Amino acid sequence: MTEALTADDAGASPRARAARLVSTPGFQRAVAGLILLNAGALGLETWPPAVEALGGLLRFVDRAAVLLFSAEILLRIYAYRGRFFRDPWGVFDLLVVAIAWLPAGTSLSVLRAFRILRVLRLASVVPSLRLVVEAMLASVPGMASIILLMSLLFYVAGVIATSLYGDIAPDRFGSLGASLFTLFQMMTLESWAEATVRPILEQRPHAWMFFVPFILIATFVVLNLFLGVIVSSIQTLSASKASEEAEAARAETQADIATVLRELRMLRAEVAAQRAPSPPG
Repeated sequence: MTEALTADDAGASPRARAARLVSTPGFQRAVAGLILLNAGALGLETWPPAVEALGGLLRFVDRAAVLLFSAEILLRIYAYRGRFFRDPWGVFDLLVVAIAWLPAGTSLSVLRAFRILRVLRLASVVPSLRLVVEAMLASVPGMASIILLMSLLFYVAGVIATSLYGDIAPDRFGSLGASLFTLFQMMTLESWAEATVRPILEQRPHAWMFFVPFILIATFVVLNLFLGVIVSSIQTLSASKASEEAEAARAETQADIATVLRELRMLRAEVAAQRAPSPPG
């Protein structure tokens, strides 16, 4: 964290120095380490032997982490002012930390059980995790059409399964709702053959002609479409960020070159002035 407080910051305002501090890699690593430490303490609180042996220490770590997280959020608000609230990651961090300050005696105290959400702050601290989350959010519009396609597939398959197999397996295909749930379970490949298909095949040997194509389409086609959209979004976002970084580096290089040229011209002017003959006395 001390690398932010260099000689270049000596003349900077306190707000600018705070902004440089919170953006340094050392500060970000310290916050990530605190998040992991707090996550470990919260996990140990769910283990009774650890609570009996280290209950006081775990509570101290939790309260200290809340204070440090709050100080970090306040420092970022001081450094960035209104820009902090325009950043979705900043608002997310603020809400996660604010949950810890809810009074224990109110009806909202149940939200304190979600203290473990602080671990998700790693997504705002680690750039690679932030890239994945941003890519997933950016892929939501592309997923809408896939979700619609999957809904149509499930609805058609659910109606067919209810009509064909509702009398054989009423607990699984007795109604449209039960059929949709069973088909969703089959899409995840969770005991789809032994628990669902084989008992039906004993009475309807040709039932595989319905279930096998459904598994192939729902599991190996539709789900892979989701993965394809997310991977494409990650690649697009990575390329965009790389282009922005290259453009920023190019602009910085051009600014450095312009500064060097300007200093060279000033130096040449000084040398020329020194070489100029003195006017006759």
